[in-house]
Amino acid sequence: MKKYKIFTLIAVIVTLGTSSAAIAAARQWEIDKPHANFYFSVDHIYSKVRGHFDEFSGQVHFDPANLAESSFVFDIQVDSITTAVAKRDKHLQSADFFDADSFPLMSFRSTSITDAGNGVYQVNGTFTVKGADHDLNFPLTLAGIKDHPAAEGKEVAGFNGSLTIDRLQYGVGTGKFYDLGIVGKDVEVFISLEVLADK
Repeated sequence: MKKYKIFTLIAVIVTLGTSSAAIAAARQWEIDKPHANFYFSVDHIYSKVRGHFDEFSGQVHFDPANLAESSFVFDIQVDSITTAVAKRDKHLQSADFFDADSFPLMSFRSTSITDAGNGVYQVNGTFTVKGADHDLNFPLTLAGIKDHPAAEGKEVAGFNGSLTIDRLQYGVGTGKFYDLGIVGKDVEVFISLEVLADK
């Protein structure tokens, strides 16, 4: 009986050790900010206005073999929006659109990641805009993981994705400029990330 208890204890310890290793397997990656972008494009009458956000931060935990413990977290500074026209940027920061003074951050927190095949991962999570939480799902394509060719001792991974969101569903504008036929409601969003990790 004593031997049986000892073997049982060993089995439990081994199982716990294996579980801990699996949890630790979702590696933490650092966003390489000079090579990471959140771009957008929206219709303006007959043309398109393109822009991006200069200031953002985030955390990436990713392992294709351990998606249960993988996650993406992004925080975007609303007042860092730039469309190459200062007057327009100021208007976008105003209460007519993002209201950056009252809501300085937009954030995304993933809740699950699933493998959609062919290097594509479906990211599901919560997108918080102007203080309100919304479900948001989008695909991210893993471009690859390899030794960094210019940083010894580092690995680099890349992700690219795009999605279309209705800005009015997020309270970004009242619909006034959409009804006038000036600014579209559908915004194309493009995500491009390079992330780094120690080998």
